[in-house]
Amino acid sequence: MSLWIKICANTSLEDAMVAAEAGADAVGFVFAPSPRRVTAEQAAAIVPRLPAKIEKIGVFVDAAFDEIVATVEAAALTGVQLHWATPIEVRPKLRARFGRRLRIIDVVHFQEVAQGGAPALAFNTDADALVVDSRTATAVGGTGQTYDWEMARQTIFLTSLQTKLIAAGGLTPENVAEAIAVLRPWGVDVVSGVEAAPGRKNAAKVRAFIENARGAKVSGP
Repeated sequence: MSLWIKICANTSLEDAMVAAEAGADAVGFVFAPSPRRVTAEQAAAIVPRLPAKIEKIGVFVDAAFDEIVATVEAAALTGVQLHWATPIEVRPKLRARFGRRLRIIDVVHFQEVAQGGAPALAFNTDADALVVDSRTATAVGGTGQTYDWEMARQTIFLTSLQTKLIAAGGLTPENVAEAIAVLRPWGVDVVSGVEAAPGRKNAAKVRAFIENARGAKVSGP
C-alpha cells in the first residue's frame, strides 16, 4: 500500500490545489484557535473546487459533537482529526452518524506516551487511524518540533500494532524520508514544514515534501 500524505492547515484554494496537484492524498483544515484557523464557511468555499478523489479532513480540538457534525456537513468534509481534548464519546457518535464514509483520525502526543501515558486512543475501534504528533505548552499541533523517532519506533510505532499510524511533528522536505525510514508509518502529516508563514503554504516545499516522501526507502524487517 502506498504512503498516505496529508498537507494540513490550508487556508486558501490556491494552497489546497497545490497539494492536490502535487499528489497529496488529503488536505486539512483547522477549525480550532490557531493562526491557521478557517471557518466552516471558508472551507465550504474551497472544498467543492478540489478534486473529488482528495480527502478533506477537518481538524478539531475540544469540539462538541454538534459543532463537528455541523462543520462536516457545511464544508462537505470526508474526515475529521480529533485532538486529545475532544470528548471520547464523540467518536462513536460520529461513527453512528456518518458510518465508514467519514474517516476518523485520533491524535496522541508522543511526549505523553514517552512519559508513561498509555496510548489508549490507538486501540479505539471507532478511529480509522492515529496521528503521533509533538506538542508544546501552547500548541497541540503545527509545532514544527520533532520527537525521538527511534524511541517512537520502539514504543508506539510497533510492527504488531494494527492501527494505521501517521507520523507528524516537525516534518520537512529535508527530513521526511528519514522519518519514514525509521518509523515506517502508514502515513505522514505536515503543517509548518511546508509553510511560507503560518497559514500560507510554500508551493515548492509542498511539492518537495510529497516527492521526498514518495521516494523514501524503507528497509529491514
